[in-house]
Amino acid sequence: MDELSEKRHRLLGWMEQNDLEAVCLARVANFAWYTGGLEPVIMLSSDRAEAALLVTPEQAYVVCNSVEHPRLRDEDRLGELGYAFHVSPWYHGSPAFADLVQGKRWAADWPIPGAQEVSAEVARLRFQLTPDEVERYRVVGRLTARALERAARTAKPGMTEVEIAGLLAAAALKEGVTPTLLLVGADERLFHYRHPVPTQRPLESYVMLVICGRRWGLVASATRLVHFRHLPDELSDKQQACAFVDATFNAATGVGARVPDIFARAAQAYAEAGFPDEWQKHNQGGAAGYESRDYEGSPSCDEVVLAEQGFAWNPSITGVKSEDTILVHENGIEFLTQTDDWPTLHVRVDDREWARPAILTR
Repeated sequence: MDELSEKRHRLLGWMEQNDLEAVCLARVANFAWYTGGLEPVIMLSSDRAEAALLVTPEQAYVVCNSVEHPRLRDEDRLGELGYAFHVSPWYHGSPAFADLVQGKRWAADWPIPGAQEVSAEVARLRFQLTPDEVERYRVVGRLTARALERAARTAKPGMTEVEIAGLLAAAALKEGVTPTLLLVGADERLFHYRHPVPTQRPLESYVMLVICGRRWGLVASATRLVHFRHLPDELSDKQQACAFVDATFNAATGVGARVPDIFARAAQAYAEAGFPDEWQKHNQGGAAGYESRDYEGSPSCDEVVLAEQGFAWNPSITGVKSEDTILVHENGIEFLTQTDDWPTLHVRVDDREWARPAILTR
């Protein structure tokens, strides 16, 4: 079964189980998933697509306004994929569904009057990636990491955090990756804030760059750290400890593993590394794919790891962090944002040596 047929099979099967006659997919993540990577996005900050899909057992529709119609028809070629267009004038406001769903039991992944809201249920249908999606995700991970590391190597003391964020955004866009999150924190801000939104503060000697990069709807996340003077022993020791926690997270993320059990192992690793309370100071990451986090891992997260599912764990200890995106296979995990062009630390977990990103010294 090809990718699009598999997704239609999943969606229609779920609709039958829930006695639904139509489902609207209006979220960017679900639109991209169902169409094999198309992104009808104008405002990068919006979770809602500029068009919607309405899927029934008999037909699939693209519901859009007259502004979006030509591009979706000519460039995204949705008509060639079998979609019928349902177009309304742009000045009518939100695209109209009424005549398509009249008399039907229908649901939507976005709050729409008259529809049952099923965002969480639809999201689960996309957790397990198809072989074609796996190949695309590998590309997204590689391009995102390349952009991140290029920007990290280009940054230099005297640049402001926003200048460095601009370097990172430009590097990502050059690779065909849309940055959906950019964090840059320099020097003491790294010790005060886990989410350092870039400011006009100039870099002196130490900086962290974080990106979530999206292409074909798939999102890869990664973090890199750079130091421009002699690396203090405190930072070196902390990053070694953080790498150990990161490796523990990834080692525990196998098919069938319960997320609370993964989390418990990682919390124990924090304690073994000498930082028992640090996990409480920042979220630790979780499942990834068509969202930067499909769900966040926590002691109370009642989820189970699936084959061909993405994850991005991001443990941190005050002043340091470690993060890459992985893909879980039946026979182990694959790092999607790890390159051969960045210094690594080596830690041992479960009788295996793991290479995790070190702090680059320049």
